[in-house]
Amino acid sequence: MVKKIINVEKLNKSFGDKDVLRDIDMSLYESENLVILGKSGSGKSVLIKCIVRLIDPDSGKINILGENMMTDDTDKVNAIRRNVGFLFQGAAIYDSMSVRENLEFPLTRTEEKKDKKKVKELVHEALENVGLQEAINKLPSELSGGMRKRLGLARTLILKPKIILYDEPTTGLDPVTSQEISGLILEIQEKYNASSIIITHDMSCAKMTGNRIKMLKDARFYAEGKYDELEKSDDEEVNSYFKY
Repeated sequence: MVKKIINVEKLNKSFGDKDVLRDIDMSLYESENLVILGKSGSGKSVLIKCIVRLIDPDSGKINILGENMMTDDTDKVNAIRRNVGFLFQGAAIYDSMSVRENLEFPLTRTEEKKDKKKVKELVHEALENVGLQEAINKLPSELSGGMRKRLGLARTLILKPKIILYDEPTTGLDPVTSQEISGLILEIQEKYNASSIIITHDMSCAKMTGNRIKMLKDARFYAEGKYDELEKSDDEEVNSYFKY
């Protein structure tokens, strides 16, 4: 039986009188890349931020690696979060820090203190994973958009999370670089046996990375299936994603 890594039940989130997520049920399975598609403003990013409690849902159940994420125990929530890597849409890197310093920073924030040799090894491993070794002493301002995404991904990987949440990993990138980032997502899945949720509107990324796809519409999941299955759908709403 395939293990559930994340399980969400009856999740609801509204902003004012606007329902963004309504009775959302979903599961992420071990070693799976789950792609969530939806038009701008459909609640895709809100969903993954709710899952890790960066945004508090109004109601519902969230279970991560067998632990209750909806607990009021802040220490427990933070302990669960340490198993989850989050690649933000804008990479969320520190512009005043070099590539090396950006990667060292999360290592200094963990409870488990690491010596300088171990930190150096982890930094070089993370950069090697994303093909960014030669940029180790550069500032983010010296990096291209694709390189900044790679740095954000390296920083996500450096703590070796069991789960990775990707928020629009290819947004703002040219087609070649987008394909490279999608390829990295697959390599990470294979190398680390990672379970991931990928938020995207990039159909090339969805096709390349997704083991399963769910579509958000009007605050609810509208359709689910493999890319090839959804591509053949007669449903006009589903079909509209595959026209271009």
